Order: sequence, then C-alpha cells, then structure tokens
Amino acid sequence: MNKLTHQVMGPVEWVMLMVLSAIWGGSFYFFAVIIKELPVFTIVFFRVFLATVALWLYVLVSKQALPNFKPIWHNFFLMGFCNNVVPFSLIVWGEQRVAPGLAAVLNATTPFFAVIVAHLSTQNEKLTWNRLAGALVGLTGVAALVGFDAIKNLGVDLWFQLAIVLASVSYGISTIFGRRMAGIPPLVTAASQTAASSVMMLPLMMVIDHPFSLTMPSVKVILFLLALALLCTAVAYLIFFNIVKRAGMTNVTLVTLLVPVSAMLLGAMLLNEQISARHFLGMAVIGVGLALIDGRIPRKIGAKLGPA
Repeated sequence: MNKLTHQVMGPVEWVMLMVLSAIWGGSFYFFAVIIKELPVFTIVFFRVFLATVALWLYVLVSKQALPNFKPIWHNFFLMGFCNNVVPFSLIVWGEQRVAPGLAAVLNATTPFFAVIVAHLSTQNEKLTWNRLAGALVGLTGVAALVGFDAIKNLGVDLWFQLAIVLASVSYGISTIFGRRMAGIPPLVTAASQTAASSVMMLPLMMVIDHPFSLTMPSVKVILFLLALALLCTAVAYLIFFNIVKRAGMTNVTLVTLLVPVSAMLLGAMLLNEQISARHFLGMAVIGVGLALIDGRIPRKIGAKLGPA
C-alpha cells in the first residue's frame, strides 16, 4: 500500500505564491475598468486568446518537449472550462455591480471549496481540522483586511455576488483536473488550457456579444486588456502550474487569500493609499490561516505536546 503524503509549501513555493498574488492583485481592478467598455464574453475571449498566442510562441521558441495529446486533450478542456471559462466569465459579470474589494473577499472562499473538493476526490489531501479552520480563519482575515466599507453591501445585488462565489466553486472543482497535469511541463499545461478555453469562448463571444458591432474601446482599456492577458494570464499561469507541480493543486488556491493583501500593498506603494492598524490585523489573521492550512501550526503544537 502506498503511503499517503500531503504536499507542503516550501520557501520557494511561498515566494512564487506571493508573486502570483501580486500579479492577480490588479486583475479585479482591470476588470472593473474594462467592463465599462466591453461585454463579458469578449473580455474573457481576448484574455485567454492573447495569452494562448503568447504562451505557444514561448513553447516554440523554447523548444519545449510536447506530450502525446491524444489521451489527455479532454483534460485541458475540462480544466479550461472550470479554471477559465466559468470563473472568468462569472467574475467579470459580477464586477458590473460588485466592488473590487468585496469581489476579492468572495473570491477568497476558493480555498474552502478546494479543500472540500480535494477531500471528496483524492486520497492524499483529505479534509483535516487544520485545513478547514485555516480556510475559515484566512477568509476572516481577508474580511478584516478590506474592512466593513467593502463588505457592508453583502447581500445587495445578490445575484452578482453569488456569481463570484460560484466562480470560487468552479476554481475549487478545477483542482480535480489540475492534478491530472502533474507529469506535463507547466508551460505546455498553461498554453493548452488557455487554447482550449479560447475554443470554447469564441462561439459564446460571436453569438452573444456580436463583437464586430462593438465600438472600438479606448486606449486605456486596450492596454488593460493586454495586461490582463499577458501578465495576469500568460505569466500568471506559468507560475500557477509550476506551484501545482511542486506543491499540489489545493495549496495553489491559497493565492486567493493573498490577493487582497497584494492589492493593498500595491495601492500603498503606487497610489499612496494609507495602511491602518486594521490592515495589519487582517494580514496577521490571514497569516495564521495560511499556517494552519500549510500544517506548520499543528506540527509545532504536536511537537511540543509530544506523543500521547
């Protein structure tokens, strides 16, 4: 019988996760601007399509070895559907009426759904008290970080808020298919997933958005869309799947707890936004949640208590 193991985040993986959170920290704000000029499916299509072009060019230039796609192609479509098509569309649609801060809080429910899905679908990532507690503590920290002003409208525009929660559920479900990519190079996985997503998004955009009848967007929106595709999708998924390969799919979902922290720190550095005691408290609580999920706190407690 194989011994069941739980993948743990090391220093390198934590650094990668923080970089990924910094990249995705701006995506909610990009959405909030782009949705004012472009419809939902057009935004999502160009996000994944432009990322696909960039990633496959990198595959060709780097002469990356390609796997046999015949037995695994459907996994890329399943992964693309649950990790791109559904959540990207729901988040963009939801942000028409949900502020970026509240959207980040709702999106931070992803680790909770991920640990539930992992428990039901795997043998080596079963639900434990520390993982469930860590997800809930981390979510509490996110709520404290963004503050009452961001969450006071919780329940208002309910369908738009539920859309973002459903996006988090979809991210959690995508962990099932992400585990099937363990033996595939992260670059190829990222490029194949976004390619499959582009194929699925194209008919939705053409039938529903009628893109050829749209007004040309402003230069600012075009630049934001390019940043969303190249930085927040192409580069981000290279990092994302590297973390998956090294630390497992459930661990990488912890990035949603760090995204609000990164967004706040970026706002302080680039926009001179003020950081208060509440922000530090929220970050501390998130840190406790992450340590619980990662297992550091339970291991230290167990070491001090010793064998029963």
